[in-house]
Amino acid sequence: MSTHYYFSWFNHFFPDKLVHCLQEDIQDRQSLVMISADPSGYTDEPINFDELSEWTWLKQANIIFDEYHFIDYRMQKEDAQRFIQNASVIFLCGGYPVLQKDFLADYELSDVIKNSDAVILGASAGALNMSAKWLSLNDTGHEVETSTIYEGIGFDHFAYESHSKRGYATFVQGYLFPLSEEIDVYAAEQESAIRVKDGKIETMGPLYLISRSKIQKLVETL
Repeated sequence: MSTHYYFSWFNHFFPDKLVHCLQEDIQDRQSLVMISADPSGYTDEPINFDELSEWTWLKQANIIFDEYHFIDYRMQKEDAQRFIQNASVIFLCGGYPVLQKDFLADYELSDVIKNSDAVILGASAGALNMSAKWLSLNDTGHEVETSTIYEGIGFDHFAYESHSKRGYATFVQGYLFPLSEEIDVYAAEQESAIRVKDGKIETMGPLYLISRSKIQKLVETL
């Protein structure tokens, strides 16, 4: 059973507690594969890993790999699948969750990722797509927002919500309550993480568990 990390977003670097856990879990440092959440948003310039927040977090944590691969539509599907199959760590990047979901489907990557023994990391959009379900709110410009529930890869049986601008007060307003009647929802503010190792869920930072329309602020355990 692989180990999974769900990150919200970190403005600067991983906290020390999280670094310790990652250092412990990521023993194989041969190959890091990062999957874009804006797979069509590239220019003609090669990818500059120094400009990727997710890569700098790992670098600052001194988690360095022999090989780095960044997957978007510039890479052939077969190569993307092969790099994922051989990865030590797979990192689903932040960005646009629907675009990433569509890319995973187009390149038939979800099952390849799910069958991998790599440590799986996801930040923001990537964490949404790792979960079993996630909710997309569509701002219509009116008071009423419409929402769509998407199926994720489903590493773990919970829904995930990550949005830096929505704090406790918004969660209490209940837009996640209907989803929480189907499945437990972990709602994350910035600077938070969930680690699932051997089926055990551990949390760090400002996170809320919403279950059957009841909300609970979680105590840090990592």
